[in-house]
Amino acid sequence: MIAPGSGATVPGPPGAGDPRPRARARVAALALLVAGAFVVVSTSLTLSAEGVRDHVDGYGAAGPLVFIAVSSVLTVALFPGPLLAGASGLLFGTALGTPVSIVSATLGATLAFSLARWIARDAVEEVAPPRVRRLRAWIGRRGFLAVLYARLAPGLPYSLVNYAAGLAPIALRAFVAATAIGCAPRAFAYTALGGSLNDLSRPEAIVAFALLGVMAVAGLVLGRRRLRPSAPGTGSSSPDARSAGPR
Repeated sequence: MIAPGSGATVPGPPGAGDPRPRARARVAALALLVAGAFVVVSTSLTLSAEGVRDHVDGYGAAGPLVFIAVSSVLTVALFPGPLLAGASGLLFGTALGTPVSIVSATLGATLAFSLARWIARDAVEEVAPPRVRRLRAWIGRRGFLAVLYARLAPGLPYSLVNYAAGLAPIALRAFVAATAIGCAPRAFAYTALGGSLNDLSRPEAIVAFALLGVMAVAGLVLGRRRLRPSAPGTGSSSPDARSAGPR
């Protein structure tokens, strides 16, 4: 029994004040939201190429803006980016389709990044094991370069990188800049291929295939030379490290 006025703290019930259950719930909510959006899109989107073209053509000069809006939402729902870029090339040609693809990919990535940050970034810090925390800190120190590598490296899912970056301590401006720069070559390549479906021997299609190969090599080189973890106890001296904190 604790005497009144003794200054002792009365222990609360087990688990009281533990933020982890709530943090886990927020992480689970993000996962369920994204998975649900993916299921809805993948089961309900059955438009053909001709149907998409007719639908976009119906908006006239506003067609590219409509495509950007729809494509951004589909990016949040984990719709494959190469298909969206290819559709942009099919609808608008390489010259107009490339900037449309870049804007669509960057806007969609920013929406997904912001959604993950708003719902679960702090929660991830609460429930993540030490190894994941160290990885998040390492990514945060490299900021711009980490995202740029993820955009250039072959095999990394574009949409999942958006959410993973949102859960890491990366500045929004560094994420947007690295995404716009990093996705531009691949956006051009897939847009050119989409615009050349009827004849893949066209010069722009050949350039697109060559560019994809160069990007794969560039991603590997960048990962080896610029993203090596710093030695224990040393900080990063790059400008990206100093600007990679949350804003």
